[in-house]
Amino acid sequence: MPYSFDEKVEMRQTGSIKWEHLHKIFGAEDLTPMWVADMDFKGPEPVIEAVKRRAELGIYGYTKPPEYLFESVSRWMENRHGWFVSTEWLSYSPGVVTALSASVRLFTSVGDPVVIQPPVYPPFFKVVEENRRQLVLNPLRWVDGKYRMDFDDLREKVKVSGAKMLILCSPHNPVGRVWEREELEELAQICLEHDLMVVSDEIHADLVYKPNRHIPFLSLSAELEERTIVCTAPSKTFNMAGLQASFIIIPNPNLRESFNAYMEKEHLAVINPFAVVAADAAYRHGDEWLDQVLDYLRGNLEFLVDFVEKRIPPLKVILPEGTYLVWIDFRPLGLAPGELQEFLVKKAKVALNAGSTFGEEGKGFMRMNIAAPRSILEEALMKIETAVASIKPAER
Repeated sequence: MPYSFDEKVEMRQTGSIKWEHLHKIFGAEDLTPMWVADMDFKGPEPVIEAVKRRAELGIYGYTKPPEYLFESVSRWMENRHGWFVSTEWLSYSPGVVTALSASVRLFTSVGDPVVIQPPVYPPFFKVVEENRRQLVLNPLRWVDGKYRMDFDDLREKVKVSGAKMLILCSPHNPVGRVWEREELEELAQICLEHDLMVVSDEIHADLVYKPNRHIPFLSLSAELEERTIVCTAPSKTFNMAGLQASFIIIPNPNLRESFNAYMEKEHLAVINPFAVVAADAAYRHGDEWLDQVLDYLRGNLEFLVDFVEKRIPPLKVILPEGTYLVWIDFRPLGLAPGELQEFLVKKAKVALNAGSTFGEEGKGFMRMNIAAPRSILEEALMKIETAVASIKPAER
């Protein structure tokens, strides 16, 4: 069935963090929200109908993930990514960040070094530091018009620090890289050589623009199955983050048993009953919707790039290969990170994610969420255009 993504859905008075917590986060209400990674699109019709049918039962008791749900996840991985995932490998978590934190706690010790690759999703910093582990930063490098992993730096820092774990972001948030097989193979070789455990956040795996192709890290080598955990979810793909359903792929039975025991101990193993039917319907019947939303997102991306090039030339868009999150370079404006955020909030009246929250390497950048009706995207860009035009050349 054809879907319309131009429809504006009224999200106020729903408790939406993206729409109703602007004052708490940004100190202002009258902003166009282009920040937190929710889509402003209605999800697939089969998902909506499945939730309605489940609601009509009238009983919403404690629920465990049924076997058929894991079968749906496994089938999706094989059909969409050509990757066989045994249902025995699958565990449930209410969120990917929950699983990241659990993995750090379970498979490293206090004080152990853990590698991340900034600029990167802010919770990566938190799950390391809040669990009293040592951050080892292996920043991405800008090479030939693209962000790339710095393998020489990684080898040296792993050797010096004795790092125990690497948290991978694939596809990468916020820079939008979809890692090529050769890049992942070199990373895998380093991890095998240095006995590094890998926790791979692949929550954006389905949101990839052709001709790019997501390569599941675990699919590279049987050797990686002993030391790798992959975190995935329908939340970004089908806009259902609020239902809190993530699936953690752990081939190693010892690691999986430890993970499941931890989730039981922390009372995190019970799933929302609506998440069961929603995730199952999405993975069984969501292809058509996803293909259409990817086409729409590509259109939004092309609109954004064209608008910025023609009307806000000081800015530079880092073209993403995946995700609906766009990394934009505001450094030519000459504003300090705090000044840049204040400028966008007070002058442009637009809410974006500050690049500085993704690490030192993100200073001067902002992350924009383009998963919105094109009219909202255009509104935000016009407001930024007007604000940038108000800066005198000498101030830039």
